[in-house]
Amino acid sequence: MMVGRILAGPIRHTLHGSRDMSNPDTASAAHAPFPRPLALLLMCGMATLFASNHVAARVAFDAGTGLLLAILVRSGVALTILACLMVVQQKRLSLPAGTRSWQLLVGLLVTVQSLCLYSAVARIPVVVALLLMNTLPVQLALLSWALGGSRPTARAALIMGVILVGLVVVLDVPAWLGEPEAMGPEWLAGVGFGLAAASAFACALWITEHRLAEVGSTLRTLLTMLTVLVAMLAAGALELVPGGLTLPLSLHGWMGLAALGLFYGVAFSTLFIFVPRLDMARNGPAMNMEPVAALVLGYVVLGQALSPVQLVGGGIVVAGILVLGFSKRA
Repeated sequence: MMVGRILAGPIRHTLHGSRDMSNPDTASAAHAPFPRPLALLLMCGMATLFASNHVAARVAFDAGTGLLLAILVRSGVALTILACLMVVQQKRLSLPAGTRSWQLLVGLLVTVQSLCLYSAVARIPVVVALLLMNTLPVQLALLSWALGGSRPTARAALIMGVILVGLVVVLDVPAWLGEPEAMGPEWLAGVGFGLAAASAFACALWITEHRLAEVGSTLRTLLTMLTVLVAMLAAGALELVPGGLTLPLSLHGWMGLAALGLFYGVAFSTLFIFVPRLDMARNGPAMNMEPVAALVLGYVVLGQALSPVQLVGGGIVVAGILVLGFSKRA
């Protein structure tokens, strides 16, 4: 999943793109940061590609593609990229003592996150699913506090409250309570899956920071993706998810399946290769372009549109995440 912003740092910075400081050669070989305009342009482009991956997934799901198959394609592309990096960089496949069980747990949590996020995308508008995933900073802050970390400051707590208010607006909770059937039979399940995806990833990030700090980023991400791939294959073989490996029923479905692997692979590899030069501490919040791009792409490709009130709520959520992200870095 996921970069230097709190969310995509989720996914993509802490798990995928952090510099391997445990290796002195890697640290000394770090290049100078890109000029900020170029770094921001690259990050907005990657955020758009990640959003495109989710929109393509919805196209594939609407054509009958199985959930497990979509995750297998995405994970397989990422795993191939990481394996090539490991070979090129000549890194060893060995974990420090005491980290194997934690690494396995992170892989399983990312597996759950992938299943839940794609399940949400299949049931509710893509932008809504991604906005729910954007509750990650709030959930991670509360989880860290509950596990002995510092308590969120009053300012951070206020920003979190504003983010939750924005979610209430974008989810149109009053309308759902008044007329649940108008929101669709799978609306509530989709919302639950979106929140569960953020929760699973928050746990994965906490473990990564506190239990896997000694593991190099490339190896950590390779093993995480390998765990996801093996778990999906096992789930498919055991038929734990009915129809999980169903092939697309139309050309559009095949195109969506190919596109989700392509978009994710390009974004993933670009982020992983260039993250040392992107100055994530300053520029990470630019990755919050993802739900905005999903809103536009969802409308153009899928015909999904939010009401004006929901658009305001989405703007509140993104603005809150940006402020919280910059506050963390300050």
